[in-house]
Amino acid sequence: MSFQITVQPSGRQFQADADQTLLAAGLQAGVGLPYGCKDGACGSCKCKKISGEVQHGEHQAKALSADEEAAGFVLTCCAQPRSDVVLESRQVVEVGAFPVKKMPVRVLSLEKKSDDVMVVKLQLPANDVTQYRAGQYVDFLLRDGDRRSYSMANAPHTLVPGQAAIELHIRHMPGGKFTDHVFGAMKEKEIQRIEGPQGTFFLREDSDKPIVLLASGTGFAPIKAMLEHMQHQGISRPVTLYWGGRRPSDLYLDDWVQAQLALMPQLRYVPVVSDALPDDGWTGRTGFVHLAVLQDMPDLSGHQVYACGAPVVVDAARRDYVAAGLPADEFYADAFTSAADKA
Repeated sequence: MSFQITVQPSGRQFQADADQTLLAAGLQAGVGLPYGCKDGACGSCKCKKISGEVQHGEHQAKALSADEEAAGFVLTCCAQPRSDVVLESRQVVEVGAFPVKKMPVRVLSLEKKSDDVMVVKLQLPANDVTQYRAGQYVDFLLRDGDRRSYSMANAPHTLVPGQAAIELHIRHMPGGKFTDHVFGAMKEKEIQRIEGPQGTFFLREDSDKPIVLLASGTGFAPIKAMLEHMQHQGISRPVTLYWGGRRPSDLYLDDWVQAQLALMPQLRYVPVVSDALPDDGWTGRTGFVHLAVLQDMPDLSGHQVYACGAPVVVDAARRDYVAAGLPADEFYADAFTSAADKA
């Protein structure tokens, strides 16, 4: 049995079978509902159910609490329809122009940027014409069926035909099945399989609002791609980047950002460190990075925010920024959920 799913205010409609999630059915029909992890862990796909009945699969309470579910919110990545459903989601995007593909890739280079961050470049097949939006991610397809997701850190225009390569920023999670391999046995020319592009985290270009980019740790990867895209497209909207880490070394491409300041006069950069040691010699901003935004901009009602990093940072930012006047539909996020988070 299939049901009709309607998304307001766009009026887009699609059919979903009873054993399909709303998100999977929407993507299949070319209706790009917002999403992140697709595992009920990050909450990026949460939206309001105006009418109808759904049944949720397993998910984490931090992504959708019992109170939120009682109030009519759903996680489209794990909600299956039990009747016709009307959703409210203002972040509907067309996805048909950028089909998700599985492909082999070759490890082109491995560059350690800090003790626990590796910049990995993957060469795409010679005949590949991959298209994606700056900010999206790819999944590594592991031999046992598991997946690991990483954002592409370079904008699409940087892909050179015939020798196109995507850049990923991978943090070592000690004991992690995949990152132990990246920081141990992975070699140049090794073949991996990926699937992408994935996700709905990318710059909305139909606005002239000032932009706040919020990154924690390797959440900087998609933010870097967005900055490259803005520069390439000549987008002159005011943009402020807040990048946070525990130690200065966590800001592993600080020199790259500093170089962009001369190329993008509309860009302002605020690095923030939460746990600097005396030996670090840190003289910049300290504390929690999402709070630094509020210290500088107590009224966010006229801004757009793009946040990426640890779920605790993204969740706190969403809550506090909406309280500071940011329209809820102007907060775009990609919360990095590890395999442990999803478990």
